[in-house]
Amino acid sequence: MSSTELPLDRSSSAVPVASWRELLGGEYRWRALALTGGVALHAINVHIVTTILPSVVQEFGDLDYYAWNITLFVAASIFGATLTSKLLDVLGARHTYLLALLIFSLGSSLCALAPGMFWLLGGRSVQGMGGGLLTSLSYALIQQIFVQRLWPRAVALVSGMWGLATLLGPAVGGLFAQGGSWRWAFWSLLPVAAWQALLVMRQLPARPVALAAKHGVPWLKIILLTLSVLVVAFSGQVSNDAAKLLCVGAGIALGVLVAWLDQRPGIALLPQGAYQLRSVPGRWYACIALLMIASMTEIYVPYFLQSLHGYAPLQAGYLTAAMAGGWSLASLFGAGCTGRSAKRLLRAGPVLMALSLVALAWCLPTTVAMPWMGLWLALALAGIGLGVGLGWPHLLTQVLQSAPRGQESLASAGITTVQLYAMAMGAALVGLCANSTGLHMPGGLDDVRMAARSLFGWFALAPLLVTLLVVRLPAWSRGVPQ
Repeated sequence: MSSTELPLDRSSSAVPVASWRELLGGEYRWRALALTGGVALHAINVHIVTTILPSVVQEFGDLDYYAWNITLFVAASIFGATLTSKLLDVLGARHTYLLALLIFSLGSSLCALAPGMFWLLGGRSVQGMGGGLLTSLSYALIQQIFVQRLWPRAVALVSGMWGLATLLGPAVGGLFAQGGSWRWAFWSLLPVAAWQALLVMRQLPARPVALAAKHGVPWLKIILLTLSVLVVAFSGQVSNDAAKLLCVGAGIALGVLVAWLDQRPGIALLPQGAYQLRSVPGRWYACIALLMIASMTEIYVPYFLQSLHGYAPLQAGYLTAAMAGGWSLASLFGAGCTGRSAKRLLRAGPVLMALSLVALAWCLPTTVAMPWMGLWLALALAGIGLGVGLGWPHLLTQVLQSAPRGQESLASAGITTVQLYAMAMGAALVGLCANSTGLHMPGGLDDVRMAARSLFGWFALAPLLVTLLVVRLPAWSRGVPQ
């Protein structure tokens, strides 16, 4: 059955969740692999870079630009994500996917050839644009390729790719970093991209799907969103407290301006009601944003592990990957739950995430000799991922099913836009928090401990806010599985 023949049945209030066998067998098997392979490539790259960044900083210096490697990558991903719908209109699924892989591969090559930090940041920006396209395509094509009963499983499968990344990413990054050849970690991504391109050429349709309405590109809003992130990130580079507050305030103001513009007539980034907490879609999008902001504390974990506990890059990479592993396992476990069980997961997950962040705020900087310290750190990191993953498939399914009629595609593309903007803003805020404690200045371990304690302690507030939002959603939106 072609993507144009798949019905979008939202008339029923009780849509059963399909089995894994239905998704991974028969006609859907190779399409599912083609769809999710790009996410796996993106996720492996994220873990590679997280693992090798301490080695990069050791060679280039510029510790105060540590978080910029993530901030620019994710900010550029917003460009890629918001271009997805337009590119699908013009190029179709196959050629849009191949373009994303080409851009990603170009960025990886630039990173591998980088003679200094600023060249590396440029390569990360190009790589981020390709990664944004790959991630957005995974969600944008779910509704075209799969029937509605497969959506929760498909979302869980996309999340499950991060589990694969926890096995490969830290290994690749750690081995090359310990061998003093971190550049080869970027080169190793190119054969994977080439294999994925061959799979896409065989499984995804070449021609654009005929749609009643074509998508435009809201260039002004995209530029303002990116500036919003960069202004907040720049606050970490200034030493004056008043200037920091000014940068943060200006960045938030730009984000508010985008929200105001997006509710005026024109090409929208998000569906109707997405900016209003009193609406169901608005609360679901807010939950996604807060969870992503809190999860970005991950980017400093390898640095803290190596600086405070003497871990080798490979060890630090695998411990950090426990977060993504917990997310993937919880998503795969929770995808089959329905009704009240799914509600419980949505409510319990953020609480677990907040408790895990608090535990990490105590464990990472502690000077107390504890037996099995590595195990406690791994459990705390896995708990952060579990907290996100328990309700993640149902959270994203709720966004799709609570969208106003006629705006389903906009809602699916909006998932990636919100996720990436929140990640970019989270990375900028994480860098600001770390630099504000004096982490980027020459100092001793006490400064590093203070940075770790402040970082994870403050960001534990975000999942607690998610708990309040979920509790205030007394009923599922229409079309949810019961």
